[in-house]
Amino acid sequence: MHRFTEQPLALGIDTGGTYTDAVLVNQADGTPQAATKALTTHRDLSIGIGQAIAGVFAPEARLNGGAPIRPADVGMVGLSTTLATNAIVEGQGSPVCLLLIGYDPALIQKFGFERELVTRDVVYVGGGHTVDGDEAAPLDEAAARAAILDRRDTAAAFAVSGYFGVRNPAHELRVKALIEELTAQNGGPPHPVTCGHELTTKLDAIRRATTAALNASLIPMLHDLIHTVRRALDDLGVTAPLMIVKGDGSLVRAEWAVQRPIETILSGPAASVVGAQHVARQADAWVVDVGGTTTDIAALRDGRPRLNPEGARVGGWRTMVEAADVYTVGLGGDSHVHLGNNGLQDATHPIIGPQRALPLCRLASEHAGIVDALRQQLIVRKKVLYPFLGQFLMLRRRAVAGLSEKDHELLALLADEPRALFWFAQQKQYSALLTGRIDRLIAQQAVLRAAFTPTDALHVLGRFDAWDAGAARLGAELLAAQVGLSAEAFCERVVAEMSDRVASELVSKVLNDEVAPPNWASEPVAAALLSRALGNNGVSDLACRFTLRQPVVAVGAPVAAYLPQAAAKLHTELVIPERAGVTNAIGAVAGSVVQRIEALIRPVDFEAFYRAHLPNGIHDFETLDAAIAYARETIPPCLERQAREAGAAQIELTITQEDHTAPIVEGEGDAVFLETRLIFSAVGRPGMASENGGHA
Repeated sequence: MHRFTEQPLALGIDTGGTYTDAVLVNQADGTPQAATKALTTHRDLSIGIGQAIAGVFAPEARLNGGAPIRPADVGMVGLSTTLATNAIVEGQGSPVCLLLIGYDPALIQKFGFERELVTRDVVYVGGGHTVDGDEAAPLDEAAARAAILDRRDTAAAFAVSGYFGVRNPAHELRVKALIEELTAQNGGPPHPVTCGHELTTKLDAIRRATTAALNASLIPMLHDLIHTVRRALDDLGVTAPLMIVKGDGSLVRAEWAVQRPIETILSGPAASVVGAQHVARQADAWVVDVGGTTTDIAALRDGRPRLNPEGARVGGWRTMVEAADVYTVGLGGDSHVHLGNNGLQDATHPIIGPQRALPLCRLASEHAGIVDALRQQLIVRKKVLYPFLGQFLMLRRRAVAGLSEKDHELLALLADEPRALFWFAQQKQYSALLTGRIDRLIAQQAVLRAAFTPTDALHVLGRFDAWDAGAARLGAELLAAQVGLSAEAFCERVVAEMSDRVASELVSKVLNDEVAPPNWASEPVAAALLSRALGNNGVSDLACRFTLRQPVVAVGAPVAAYLPQAAAKLHTELVIPERAGVTNAIGAVAGSVVQRIEALIRPVDFEAFYRAHLPNGIHDFETLDAAIAYARETIPPCLERQAREAGAAQIELTITQEDHTAPIVEGEGDAVFLETRLIFSAVGRPGMASENGGHA
């Protein structure tokens, strides 16, 4: 059992696209006591997480000196993880059988909805309900039983979605019980199963089925990650419970998150928003998180991340998960800097991203011979080979499905050390391997590109000093010589371009939210106005400016280099927290546990009676007041128990009532009652999760 204690420290862990951060925070006053970074190991996130956990207790990780920190001093651990998001984007989920109750297969095929169902293993089962929650057809238990028995040895998890299951979950609950009964073999645990009504109360049968299937596919993976992280904590003597950050920035205990891993998508960006509020003490602001791989932009409203009302969209899938409304762009400290058009035009502004690259300065600090290779390229550079200068390939992993014999031949050349693209281009027998193959192998995560990045530019300018500045300078000289600039001038252009891109993307997010279609920036007039507002118009008779009304809170290690200029061009206040580089990890322990239950009450048969749609089924009443009173009496105890199971203590309950009517005649006072929605919310800081005060 892992118990919450009165120990003063909380350990926050955040897995980003490039780095995994760990920070120890004093829970009494919120100040960081120690911090460290480790490389995020995408092939196995637990490796980088374990290294960050171990590193944060090292003496050199302590901030401002301080006394030695013992693992036993940690009272809570919070983890924001990219696992769910990455797995969905990369299609790495476990095999799932999706049982659809009462759906029309002909209709789904007619409109092409089968493409949105995540898995090809879809079984249609008779049953389902009407919009009022009445049974549309009896549940075909025999068909459900046969499907479960047929797949219990091949499916890792099951998902169940009933037609209008959110109005009456009876059939979903019965099929779930069958799955748990029939898949528990030889005394082992049953297969994981997710029901659509457990994740949302909203209509939209297809998106609900998509969300349930995605959730089921993630359960085994998140279970394995949490088990590994828990073991790493135990090995170090950290016995505190493990909490996971959800996509809305709230916390749940790990055992709860395993059942609903889909709710952890966008966990990392949500943690950055929560952390930004915690350290900057801003209730309303724009949070800009510049990481190694991406820049995330989100709004703080009333001290909480603003949520996406349409549900989170990840990897092309439209889900019904409440998550922070985050705008993500492929722009970061490790973005590949190139000249475009094969580097042959008279470029004066470098192109940054969206592809990620390993910075040359870091590559050289880890591999001997890189600096000599760059010097050689600077001496013998040829215009026809410009596209290959200053770039290297290194092996990431060889066990990738679908590789050809030529692919394996290229990977074999990288087995011992990184090789320069310049070298490949000079070898006739290998130059043909470069055409289109490199980008594909990078996308398949078989190889990693190393090249000049904004991080290298900061090394050249002396604004960052972590790795080999000499390699960074050589990379800058290779690019700068192509456009007739000095290395310093070129690097200043890179920094300025990063600043302008951040400002431009922030404007895009604001306008897309308020007035503009998603592709507004591609319109010539809009693009011209944006360029003038950011001061990039040269000589023009027209000048304009943008003023961002809310302040910008900038987090991430390199923001001091890029955000002052961006904020100045938007004429807004800039707040850079003292520990901007580990704000995400602080956010992993700064959130609260938040749980909600929604009740819907609707009239039936022209108000002959009123039906309450609750999580455990439907209940009918003669009057609206009776239905409301029943919901207000029965839901709070259930919600409080649910919040404690999710990890909350000192719970505060709130109830919001929304009555919806429609006018009988337009412009007149009389109205017809449509429905009442009751939203019950429970909020509490992490604490004892059960009556005996323990966590498994």
